[in-house]
Amino acid sequence: MKLEDLKKQVRSGALYSCDDEELAVDQLKYLQKLYKYNKTKPVQQKKREKMLKAMFAEIGENCYVETPFRSNWGGSNVHFGKNIYANFNLTLVDDADIYVGDSTMFGPNVIVCTAGHPINAKLREQVYEFNIPIHIGKNVWIGANSVILPGVTIGDNSVIGAGSIVTKDIPSNVVAFGIPCKVQREISEKDDKFYFKDMQIDPELLK
Repeated sequence: MKLEDLKKQVRSGALYSCDDEELAVDQLKYLQKLYKYNKTKPVQQKKREKMLKAMFAEIGENCYVETPFRSNWGGSNVHFGKNIYANFNLTLVDDADIYVGDSTMFGPNVIVCTAGHPINAKLREQVYEFNIPIHIGKNVWIGANSVILPGVTIGDNSVIGAGSIVTKDIPSNVVAFGIPCKVQREISEKDDKFYFKDMQIDPELLK
């Protein structure tokens, strides 16, 4: 199979064997770019922005990705909107496409994983894998140490609590957390008044 056809299969959701030498060699090109990104200094933000534009499938303006940053394909299957912030040690298992909307924030040590393996042990012995895209909406906050699994969609404005494992879709405008992650409540008018427990928001900030 030609490399480009194989790469399409990798992103199709179908089972494939990831033990392909040509695919591995191609992947190294993207990992080398990622390695260089992680060697940049905090003061080299302009350089980082330029590198991310070359690494990602799409990326909007004013995005900041802290190092270290991990990605199976160096971000080449990642589609970022604008004004996105990713804290330390974001891991994007981008064997399939990952879409992230504007103004979304990732806490430290978040994992977004499009890849999975069959339960069947014989297939795993043959290193079979599948990859399903992940969609994260606008203005989403994903708390530290959360894991988002293949095929998940998270709606706009939602908050994923720290340490969650997201196995199913999460709708817009909710607070969700847990293992597995479940909707705990809708975002309400109370959230316009308080930012943490009984700590009040200055109304001037919302004008």
